[in-house]
Amino acid sequence: MPDQSLPEARTPAAPAAPAVPAVPETAGAPGRGVSRRALLGTAGATGLVLGAAGGAVGYTAAPARATPLTSVGSGRAMFHGKHQPGITEGLQARGHLVAFDLTPGAGRKEAAALLRRWSATAERLMAGETTGHDDTGVARDAGPSSLTVTFGFGHGFFGRTGLEKQRPGALDPLPDFSSDRLDKRRSDGDLWVQIGADDALVAFHALRAIQKDAGSAARVRWQMNGFNRTPGATAHPMTARNLMGQVDGTRNPKPSDADFDRRIFVPASGEPAWMANGSYAVVRRIRMLLDDWEKLSLPAQEAVIGRRKADGAPLSGGGETTPMDLEKADAKGEYVVPLNAHARITRPDRNGGAAMLRRPFSYHDGIDADGAPDAGLLFVCWQADPLRGFVPVQRKLDRGDALSTYIRHEASGLFAVPGGAADGEYVGQRLLEG
Repeated sequence: MPDQSLPEARTPAAPAAPAVPAVPETAGAPGRGVSRRALLGTAGATGLVLGAAGGAVGYTAAPARATPLTSVGSGRAMFHGKHQPGITEGLQARGHLVAFDLTPGAGRKEAAALLRRWSATAERLMAGETTGHDDTGVARDAGPSSLTVTFGFGHGFFGRTGLEKQRPGALDPLPDFSSDRLDKRRSDGDLWVQIGADDALVAFHALRAIQKDAGSAARVRWQMNGFNRTPGATAHPMTARNLMGQVDGTRNPKPSDADFDRRIFVPASGEPAWMANGSYAVVRRIRMLLDDWEKLSLPAQEAVIGRRKADGAPLSGGGETTPMDLEKADAKGEYVVPLNAHARITRPDRNGGAAMLRRPFSYHDGIDADGAPDAGLLFVCWQADPLRGFVPVQRKLDRGDALSTYIRHEASGLFAVPGGAADGEYVGQRLLEG
């Protein structure tokens, strides 16, 4: 979990007037504006506040008061663009990662038809519309809720579709790492879909629609569900915390950086041509050994990370964004940021400038038979070339990261994510029809 910050948190819009007049239901087609449900209130958006003002919260049969769609439900990401959605947008409250394998007999023609269906569905759902066919109604009355749907291709996809010559060299399998304890059944895949939204039902609705659209062309290989803090849950935007309680990632490259595009996206003139303006996603299911971690004292936890738990500031002093002083020593002559601290090891300037855009979700999949929580991080990072982004940093972490004692890498995948689809195109069209 390299010490690079997450995409900046979004500032929630100011509440609108509570009265929202009813409007006629319209059949919303892409490009025709927002439908009735994108104008109405979202039931349950405010939620319950426990212990506020000394009040007790009990069982109630009444639904939570609807909040007009000027807050959580109103956020909308665009499907068409230079890059696919779900890369530079702020963190969403709910996420689903799912990989598919093409079924026996399905080839390039079937894959093209599938990506065409998926793209049409994603465009409609991201606009706050229904799927347009056999919609389940799960997200009825909800707005877009910042939904993003992102598509990628795994190593095996190219052999199954007869497109081996178009497989990028950057998609070569990741090397083995000593910390890996990988479950092959939950790793890799021909196709990868990332779904994120600020409402759980909106995210599930998209997941169900994508699964149904796969039809006979592809079957689910694995699926993982994650979450983040809901935008607006904190008094001010801040870097996210992970399940260890740490402010997780303070040095993420930002879109405003002069070299951001060069580090994160394949250039328009890059190879292969169909990957222009695309990126590569490394996906890792990283289990946190929380029972062991929580036995550590606060100073011990901070020494493992190299940052204060309260505010994410480096142990060398200052605030969260203060540059870390790696040479600062205490009265005993020992470095205040230990040599094996996670934040020291992952610094780009200690890894040949290696940088990646981290955009993860936390997960919790229940309790093991021994009572230990199956919880951790669905690590997703983006870069123009994983051999210059993820791989060098992970190799260095493998050689002596203090955090490695408290985490376990259990699944892995690498996917080529092409650039965004232009109006009238579907994702991957330049590969499948080029």
